[in-house]
Amino acid sequence: MATQSPFSLLQDFAQKLPLPNFQPPGWVVAELQHRIVLLLNHVLMQEPEAMQRLARHQGQVMQVQWRTLSFKLQATPAGLLDLASPERAPDLTLTVTETSPVALAQGVLKGDKPAVRIAGDVQLAAEVSWLTEHVRWDLEEDLARVIGDVPAHTLGQMASTAVAGLRQFVAKVSALVPGKSV
Repeated sequence: MATQSPFSLLQDFAQKLPLPNFQPPGWVVAELQHRIVLLLNHVLMQEPEAMQRLARHQGQVMQVQWRTLSFKLQATPAGLLDLASPERAPDLTLTVTETSPVALAQGVLKGDKPAVRIAGDVQLAAEVSWLTEHVRWDLEEDLARVIGDVPAHTLGQMASTAVAGLRQFVAKVSALVPGKSV
């Protein structure tokens, strides 16, 4: 007799969450989108080649969506990103195809990139792909500017150890879920 894992029940519950019906207030969405743009621009400014590549696509709009959540970004002449007006038609649409928040989090913790459906401008899609492959946020360097090198390095090592532990945990949990492979 096969036993069902409690984690598969959690995943089933998460897939049935009424997230598509939940709409946060407009000001919360706008504020979150602005914060995401600030973070993305901060990371882009650390990589001049990324800014040069993005500047070639100035004015083009990228729409990112997952379930019912979506927002539009526009490439600026400086090679950064800005929020695009909601009525602008996207030149490129990136849709995360995994609908389960639990499965999405598990994949990210394993180090996998989420599956994305791409529609639109091929050259812009190639640049976005290059950006996701080559641009990384050096959180430890940013922390070092605020708290110093040694504490930042220590926190970085602690975070790396915690992430490695989470990845091992996710791998073990995934092995317990029937029909899933690691």
